Amino acid sequence: MKKFLVGLFVLSLAFVLIACSDEKASTKEKVAFGKDDLTFSFYGHYDWMTTDPWAENEATKWINENLKVKVEPIQSGGKSVQKLNSMIASKNLPDVIHLNRGPDVQRLVEAEQLVPLDDYIDKYPNIKKWVGEQTLNMLRSEDGHIYQIPNWYSTQPRGNGGWMINKKIYSELGSPKLETFADLHSYLQQVKEKYPDVVPLEVGVGGQGIEMLYTGFGEDLSRTFIGNRAYPVGDELKSIFEDKIFEETMIYANKLFKEKLITQDAMSQTMDQVKEKINTGKVAVVFTASTADLGRVGNNSLKAEDPEAGYDMIWPIHKEGVDKNKVWIDDYVTLGWNVNVITKNADNPEAIFAYFDWIVGEEGQRVLFFGPKGLYWDEVDANGYPVPNEKYKTDSAEVRGDTMIKFEKFNWAGNTVFIDNAKSEIEYMRPEGERDWTTVAQNEITWKTAKDVTEFTNLSPLPESEEGIIAQRIKDIFDEAFAKILFAAGEDEVSDLIEQARKDAKDVGQEKLLKFQTNKWHENLDKIKK
Repeated sequence: MKKFLVGLFVLSLAFVLIACSDEKASTKEKVAFGKDDLTFSFYGHYDWMTTDPWAENEATKWINENLKVKVEPIQSGGKSVQKLNSMIASKNLPDVIHLNRGPDVQRLVEAEQLVPLDDYIDKYPNIKKWVGEQTLNMLRSEDGHIYQIPNWYSTQPRGNGGWMINKKIYSELGSPKLETFADLHSYLQQVKEKYPDVVPLEVGVGGQGIEMLYTGFGEDLSRTFIGNRAYPVGDELKSIFEDKIFEETMIYANKLFKEKLITQDAMSQTMDQVKEKINTGKVAVVFTASTADLGRVGNNSLKAEDPEAGYDMIWPIHKEGVDKNKVWIDDYVTLGWNVNVITKNADNPEAIFAYFDWIVGEEGQRVLFFGPKGLYWDEVDANGYPVPNEKYKTDSAEVRGDTMIKFEKFNWAGNTVFIDNAKSEIEYMRPEGERDWTTVAQNEITWKTAKDVTEFTNLSPLPESEEGIIAQRIKDIFDEAFAKILFAAGEDEVSDLIEQARKDAKDVGQEKLLKFQTNKWHENLDKIKK
């Protein structure tokens, strides 16, 4: 009896301790910024990405002084893959990594290098509110945990991709009809003849605009199909090399390239070179994934020298017979563009998460997009949107845009719905000629031609898996075929190269990869339906 009572006492004590422990966890205070300093390292996992120094613009200076948050940037040096591999091998990961969803995140999860965020998401309000349960569910890893904080997540269309024309050149050539690919070919020939020092069609880095031509050769297509090397047929995914629309696209691209109507260094040029051409008016037509972004600075630069010059976004160019309202230039996913993960190297992961939760909220978005209170706004409206002050109204769109882009570079958890609605409301209060070029382009063109492709995301296998090795081989086959196609002698050779690529892809096991991708696609559809 005595032993029973002792055992019962020990068990009761255990329950009391557990209850106290749970109570302590549930009542633990949230991180309060402005009291203790928070410093963390941040690495952007992209060759092109350079993170500016902290506290050298009004927004990050305000954060530094008022929230006592300091960020120490780590740069990729243009070699992101090598940089990340080196940090993993040396077990010296940064506190935060900003990267694409997919294999790299999976690799870090499997290596148990990331901090699960589930408890923090329940504890802090903004990510749960603004990102939403469905999107968070899509971000959940196979172990059941959430490790990723999305960037520019959205429940409404977004994107910057599209067609843009040089207004002055277009006007001087008589403002011809520019709706179909036949119209485009004719127009580019005129440009080449009259303006020998101008690139007729600029397609951006990595030839992205060439791939994007695919979207105009049919209805309800997506450039994501090119990226996945697979397109849907019924309830299955098939090899992109079997897609006749892809073949037709590449025949057209070959024609433009062979006639020197497309950037001849399309596969090797840098973003700086692209920007230089746009900013100096050395392009007639631009088709990239970031046109609405690139166009602002280019338009402002040209207008500063000639008020009649500049750029205009136009409705998507397409094949004759294709419904122009079913051409989707850009893709968007509710998951957003990319993600942030917090590594176990971080001394205070909860505080870092709390900072990102602050970014997601209304105040964070105001500061990291429009700047701190007192710069371009002094009060907010009923929706929490900034009310433009006198400086906002008197600064030119060029000055304001150049200032605000410095803040946006630090908005690593962009809240698309809040920002898009806020800036649209603000800009459309202004006279037509004074509105921000990018905001107008987005409202009038790019958002209206963006397709939700959430169901086709997260189809990539782990690089080390059998399917991952197959995927890399198919990527190599695609890249080699793509380059050869541009330099092919003509239509027959293009078709032969695609057929050979199809056979090569089959030989390295694409059927196995397609089965994997199809299963992942259906898993996504099931998650979306929940």
